Amino acid sequence: MKLKLFALAAFLLGGAGAAAEPDIAALKALYRRPASIPFPENAPYSPQLATLGKMLFFDPRLSGMQNLSCASCHNPSFGFEVPVPGAIGATNTPLARKAPTILNAAWMPVLFWDGRAPSLEAQAQGPITAAVEMNGKFPEIVARLKAIPDYDAQFRRLFPETGVSREALLTAVATYERTVVAGWAPFDRWVEGNEDAISPEAKRGFALFAGKARCASCHTGWNFTDNRFHDLGIPTRDPGRGGIAPDEPGARHAFKTPGLRNLTYRAPFGHAGQFADLDAILTFYEGGGVERPSKSPLMRAVALSSPEHQDLLAFLRSLTAEQTETALPNLPN
Repeated sequence: MKLKLFALAAFLLGGAGAAAEPDIAALKALYRRPASIPFPENAPYSPQLATLGKMLFFDPRLSGMQNLSCASCHNPSFGFEVPVPGAIGATNTPLARKAPTILNAAWMPVLFWDGRAPSLEAQAQGPITAAVEMNGKFPEIVARLKAIPDYDAQFRRLFPETGVSREALLTAVATYERTVVAGWAPFDRWVEGNEDAISPEAKRGFALFAGKARCASCHTGWNFTDNRFHDLGIPTRDPGRGGIAPDEPGARHAFKTPGLRNLTYRAPFGHAGQFADLDAILTFYEGGGVERPSKSPLMRAVALSSPEHQDLLAFLRSLTAEQTETALPNLPN
């Protein structure tokens, strides 16, 4: 992977001039889908554990008022986000930040817009217990689940040493979340050799993405994210990464690079849902953002013609897989 990223950096830094022609075959290889999902050694995959985690993910009994579930903010119909700038939390008010997708979270080394969670287990705990989100309390949740015979039996079978516990619950939810992977998109079929899978416009858009438009400076790898934090000059008072790592260079107003899979379902865009659609956020990026000391040097204005703008949009849309139905689990009573 380091060699692949070096090759991409070499192209962007040394070959992105007006006369440069991108090596499309080499670039395709940088964005090829992985063959398997990574699971941690201390929580290997099992279908039984993932099934339990899916039940818990959709169960509102994990919230304080038993009216909100993880899926309330991470809805499968909307790319495991919700189509509003801020999801509605326990206080019946919109949250300050848009819920980021959990698509392909198995490949994310840190979670949340500011990266404050080092694992999916830590990420799952945050919304469940946050007063403004689900406002759950683990002693109450554990007691509630223990009182449900089917849940109690499943936890005892999968976690014989503890049964229902905070740690077991978070392990189960995180295991299910690691199975939430974006499906095969037209772009993937093109990468694998089907030249008719995407349009000529999308192919030109991919060359722009990796070259003139410089999108690939941050959107790298099969999930199209470097999993790093950048201030892109978006007007905001939110300190972003700077709120938890104030001494980190460039952290103020910096937010984690979002992956680009299934974008068609995931509007609005931006850490606070500032951009209504793909056209709006792409237009903003072309302008280069507002100038301030913390703004990333990677974020610079780029002059795209109207046809180039449309080509880039065509490519971004080629990253969306066909919509599939996520079967809701039957919850124990």
